[in-house]
Order: sequence, then structure tokens, then C-alpha cells
Amino acid sequence: MTTMTETANAARFREFKMPDVGEGLTEAEILKWFVQPGDTVTDGQVVCEVETAKAAVELPIPFDGVVHELRFGEGTTVDVGQVIIVVDVAPGSGDAAPAPAAEVPAPAAAEPEAEAPKGRTPVLVGYGVAESSTKRRARKGTETGPPAAASAAIQGEMNGHGTAAVPTAPPVAGTRPLAKPPVRKLAKDLGIDLATVSPTGEGGVITREDVHAAATPAQAPAPEPVQAQIPTPASVPASAPAPAVVASMGARETRIPVKGVRKAIAQAMVTSAFTAPHVTEFVTVDVTRTMKLVAELKEDKEMAGVRVNPLLIIAKALLVAIKRHPGVNAAWDEANQEIVQKHYVNLGIAAATPRGLIVPNIKDAHEQTLPELAASLGELVSTAREGKTSPAAMAGGTVTITNVGVFGVDTGTPILNPGESAILAVGAIKLQPWVHKGKVKPRQVTTLALSFDHRLVDGELGSKVLADVAAILEQPKRLITWA
Repeated sequence: MTTMTETANAARFREFKMPDVGEGLTEAEILKWFVQPGDTVTDGQVVCEVETAKAAVELPIPFDGVVHELRFGEGTTVDVGQVIIVVDVAPGSGDAAPAPAAEVPAPAAAEPEAEAPKGRTPVLVGYGVAESSTKRRARKGTETGPPAAASAAIQGEMNGHGTAAVPTAPPVAGTRPLAKPPVRKLAKDLGIDLATVSPTGEGGVITREDVHAAATPAQAPAPEPVQAQIPTPASVPASAPAPAVVASMGARETRIPVKGVRKAIAQAMVTSAFTAPHVTEFVTVDVTRTMKLVAELKEDKEMAGVRVNPLLIIAKALLVAIKRHPGVNAAWDEANQEIVQKHYVNLGIAAATPRGLIVPNIKDAHEQTLPELAASLGELVSTAREGKTSPAAMAGGTVTITNVGVFGVDTGTPILNPGESAILAVGAIKLQPWVHKGKVKPRQVTTLALSFDHRLVDGELGSKVLADVAAILEQPKRLITWA
């Protein structure tokens, strides 16, 4: 029977759960808390930043009150639906305490000697860079018990965690292991048979830590090398019990956990590479006139306040080529065995960030004038610099441009963004000897590479699109005559 105290607690203490901030995501990592217990919060105030498999997202609190408890620390991966913060919405009304939530792990921030990560510094495009590495949650093991549990305990000793409590209920042969859906998905992704995992959760439930422990085989301590040990990086506190990057074998190897955006990239690229039959074609083109146009546009008052660079002209050239050859802007529907022709262009711009590749896109880019397209590109960059790129901004792309030239690379064979039909790689623009008007002269030259899905785009269509982009960059006046 519910007591009056429990009813009062339920009314006074409000719990905020980890939401599904993307499309069917099952977990998110808490990157940074912006509030602490005792702080006053208001409806709509951002309380923390989390990273999903798609992006870094800020979470606003949906009610007013005073922060009573943070359930998880920074660097902790939390399943969607778990309570992450408790707020006292009626402070000063009594000494009642909130009823404990069932099966909620202790906050990672409460671990001894753990240091909170410092603030995140914005980079050119994409997420901010954490000044200290994300902490990995401590693995649980046992001193005695089944072989799998013993291995986890040995690994825990190696990582400085010590040993954990004896599992509540070791698995019994012939029974179905107990685990939540996100944990089952994690085990499937890592190729772990849950029947071989020793549970440490309450009631014999297999936790995420148990799966990670089973995925990392115990290793014998490596002998110290003759050379001096590599010093601990300043960005990783020496007292941290479990840094995200774990060195092993006398610093001859480094193991980096694959999660968040990097994990999503890996899965997406494998799916794309082994699902869509890729074809890549190349063309080297004289872009001297395009570079002159860029210089002139920078002085044009109609372009005042927006950023003008070669990428702007390349993006416009690709949009014009798609307009001339709309068949390239399509998608493959495997379930219905149909080709879906797109009558709009959501132009993706690939951006390499410290946390991995993100591809935000400009919605309905085909309808934008040159100044509007320049403004959209500028907004995309500034949003990414602040780490504010949302999952919605990266969804629904149709074709993508990746500018590998900023790294001094001539060209490459880009992999399609999943669900898209083509991706254009732009190489470095360099001064090179070129035959111009019958004479060898120094000209601004670049190499373009277009990868496309051969189920949708045959060689003729792909060649025409690439040739059109090259022709426009060689003679930018075609932007007028062809548009």
C-alpha cells in the first residue's frame, strides 16, 4: 500500500530520464554536467551535454526546482529511460527524501580518486575536444567463482580497479541469461554469447560492464621495458582509475574503446561498403578561373557578411550538375525493390572532428541562390564549431561533398554516406604546369573523385555528372548558361 510519505515524495521529487534524442537510439554518454546538487534550475535550462551515436546534444530540464541528485557522473554511458537527475520541485517543504529508484547504478562521479573532466574546447568543425579523456566505468570481477568471472577480476587488477564483489547469481546451464535489451544489443555487436558471461547485477542480471569484461580477455602483466616508461599525458589525470585509452604491453600498444560517434561511423561505413556497389571515377581540372571568381566574389557587396571560398563554387557546380542529370539524386529501397527518385537535394558536407566524422546537410540546397548557399555553409560550420550539430541536421542527406584537399591530399575514393547515391571528393588545389592555349603555364589544378551507387547510377550517368562539375569549375560562366 502506498504511504502518504511516498505520495508526497513522488510529488515533490521529479526524476528526469535519459531521453531518446535520436532515432531509436538506446544509450548516450554523459559528457558534461552544467549543474550540481543544490543548484536552482528552471524549465528549459540545459543541465547536461550527452553524446549519442550521432551527435553531441544538450538536454534541457522540463521543470523548475533545486537539483537534489545526479545519478551518473561524466563519462558514463547510460541507457535510454534511466533516471539521470532528480530535482526537488518544492524545496523547503519538508525533510522527506525521494524513494530510491530500482536498479540504478551508483554515480560514476562517486568513485574514489576520479577527477571530473575539464571543459571542452571548440574545434574548427564538429565537437569540442575534451581536455581530459573520458573515464571508462570500472569493470566488475570476482576473486573466486567461474573462469569468466576470474578473468574479469584479473583484468580489473591490471587496470587498477582491484576486485569486485562475487556475482549475485552465476549463469545456470540451460537457462536464458538475464539482460536488458541494450545490453543484449551490445553483446551482439561485440560477438559475446551472454550464456558465457558471469552476471554481477542485482538478481543475476548481466550488466554492460559484465559484457565489456567478457569482451576483453585477461592478459598476463607485461614486463617493464628497458627504456623509461612513457610519461602519463597531461590530459589524463594520473589518479584516474580507468582512462578511456588503456595502454598495455609496456606501452607498445594502446586500446581505444569504440563507442559513440566512432562506433556508429564504423558500422555505417561497413554497411555502406558491403551493401552498395561502389564505383569511383576521377577527373583532373584547371580551376584557375574559379579561383579568380572566388577572389572577385569576396569583393562583391552582394556577398558581404558571408564566407566565400572554393567549396561554395564547387557546391553550386554539383547542384547544377544534379539539376541537369536528376537521375543521380536517388536512393535504393531494398525492402520494396524500388529506386526512390529525390526531387530535392539535401547537400551533405563531411566534417572530420576529434570525435569522428559527421555529415550535416543543407536542406533543400537546390533552391538556394549563391548568397543563400554561402550563408547556409557558414551556419553549418559555426554550428559544428560550437558542437551544436543535431541528429536532425545530419538526417535525410541525398548527396555529399568531402573536401580532402584541406589535408593536402590530391584525391581519394570516398565511401557513400549510407542511404545516399553519390559523394564527391575534392582534392587540394595546387599550382601545377598545365597546357593552356597551346602553351605550358602554371595553373591552379585540382582532382575530383565521384563515388556512386552502381545500382542507381550507371557509368554513363556518373561520368556526365562528374564531367559537368569539372566543366563548370573550368568555366564558371556555365553557372549562368546551364542554370
